[in-house]
Amino acid sequence: MYQELIEGLRDFRTRYFCTHTDLFEQLAHGQKPGVLFITCSDSRIDPNLMFQAELGELFVIRNAGNIIPPYGAANGGEGATIEYALRALNIQDVIVCGHSHCGAMKGLLKLDRLEHEMPLVYEWLQHTQATRRYLLDRYGDRHDEEMVEIAVQENVLTQLENLRTYPEVQSRLRQGKLNLYGWVFAIETGLVSAYDPTQRQFLPIDHTAIACPMATRPQPAPWLTADQQERIYRGRNGVG
Repeated sequence: MYQELIEGLRDFRTRYFCTHTDLFEQLAHGQKPGVLFITCSDSRIDPNLMFQAELGELFVIRNAGNIIPPYGAANGGEGATIEYALRALNIQDVIVCGHSHCGAMKGLLKLDRLEHEMPLVYEWLQHTQATRRYLLDRYGDRHDEEMVEIAVQENVLTQLENLRTYPEVQSRLRQGKLNLYGWVFAIETGLVSAYDPTQRQFLPIDHTAIACPMATRPQPAPWLTADQQERIYRGRNGVG
């Protein structure tokens, strides 16, 4: 596989780079991405390919499970990247995108097994433990595959709520300068569904439909049920 990467690098230099020298010269002087895209590390997800976006158009955070720890819960790269995206790059649209068959969500549903097998993954998934509790309480009778797909959607909503705990996000929501979106990408069909707050469900995005922003306010989203709000904010300053 390593040798294939080297060959791909050669192709990039001889085919793509040489025909896009103006773009790279422009990018060398700075970037101005229009979207902060938060998604999973899964190798089956390629944001630029999905959107047919050029280099410099997307500012991307990737990690296992597209997780954003609540503000103050972890001193990691996610918070710093969010702050930079909003303050330095003045990005106004943020998308959290989960995907079908997510390994992190499968692990979340079998979290106890990971404590000794993959302790770092176990600790990381604690940041979305609130999602797990809600799933087991409300959907515990569903079969494994269905539970994973529900987990993917619920996790996107949880991470959007976690985003709202960041002071910079709260400030920009109050000023009406930020839009938050929740998406799910289906690997097997290539379709993307967006959460529609008016209908309280994920709906396919196509050329006739524009996804509605999740929220333009910093407080808990009004379309969430009381138990959803409770499960999210119960985990704001820690989980367990």
